[in-house]
Amino acid sequence: MNPSIRRRSSPWRDNIEAMTMAIIMALLLKYFLVEAYKIPTGSMQPTLMGNEETQVFDRILVDKLSYRFRDPLRFEVAVFRFPLDRSKNFVKRIVGMPGEDIRIQHGDLWTRPDASEPWSILRRPRSVQRETWKRLDRLDPEASSWQRARGSSEWEFEGREIRARGNGRASFFAEEGSIMDIYTHGYPDALLDSIPRRHGRSGTNPVGDLRLEAQVTALEGTQFVEFELLEGGRTYSFSIPGPSASSASVAQIRVLDPGWSEESQSSLKASSGFRLKAGQSTRLAVQNLDDLLELEWDGQVIASAEVRPCPFPESYAFIASRGEGADFADLMVYRDIHYTAENARANQFTIPPGNYFMLGDNTQNSHDSREWHFVSYGY
Repeated sequence: MNPSIRRRSSPWRDNIEAMTMAIIMALLLKYFLVEAYKIPTGSMQPTLMGNEETQVFDRILVDKLSYRFRDPLRFEVAVFRFPLDRSKNFVKRIVGMPGEDIRIQHGDLWTRPDASEPWSILRRPRSVQRETWKRLDRLDPEASSWQRARGSSEWEFEGREIRARGNGRASFFAEEGSIMDIYTHGYPDALLDSIPRRHGRSGTNPVGDLRLEAQVTALEGTQFVEFELLEGGRTYSFSIPGPSASSASVAQIRVLDPGWSEESQSSLKASSGFRLKAGQSTRLAVQNLDDLLELEWDGQVIASAEVRPCPFPESYAFIASRGEGADFADLMVYRDIHYTAENARANQFTIPPGNYFMLGDNTQNSHDSREWHFVSYGY
């Protein structure tokens, strides 16, 4: 090309072209691929934070392409237009699928394909459940809600660490007695003192679904380490043998329920081959979640047992040891989301075809499908 006829480059023109392309790309991204949102409220706490008192608002990027190629999946977090005001965007978790029935009972979610089928409890995938547990104790090493039980005079407490010597027991302290659905559960320590309780919506329901974790180091003379979760009149005992336990001892789950026969209770024992070693630290966790008991050893489930629904879910948590003792570190108790309905009559819903049932992870402060009604108009 003849240099004399080559178009001269103009800085203004180059900048305008670049800005125009950037705007076009931004619009294409926003309307077809991905869009940024600010979480305005606490309806999805603790998964997503949004709080006026603290001015903490999570930012998220929303994938707008996937649902063009597939249907939404249960337990996904979705952004959608509020049915009663299409100018507003809502962020909720999908819990009910098209055409099925959903029921809220004892704080849990139940589903069935239709009225001819029995109800079954809904359980979240483990990856989702990890994000929805609500921590009950502060992370501050100086703070702790653990208390010495009677007969544990040689046990020493320092924050969330316990130096247990001899037979003894410790309990997790909750101000209300039973562990309740306190509004601030799950919030970061730095925000707890800035967020008031929602009176009338906070602490009105006992929560039975709990998880208890600890780093445990047994001594040579430790016979057993036990975790206990109480729900209603039942005791769920998770027992792990120590170095001085008999060779026949196994890790097991026992359910003590006055309403069950001895045969039913003894059949809930489980697992073998796991024993605490002297001086070796092991991460132990137990949970009562959605009528399923589980005992974990370093993140591996080594024992599990199904239990009946409990209509009176008052709950408490304990640790105990027998023998020389053990060291408990990084103790933490969590509770599950305790779903509530507007009233006893409005706890069951039929989802029309092509629709989904949405709930916030913070059920005490969420405008969601519990309040919406399907209406059709004829001409």
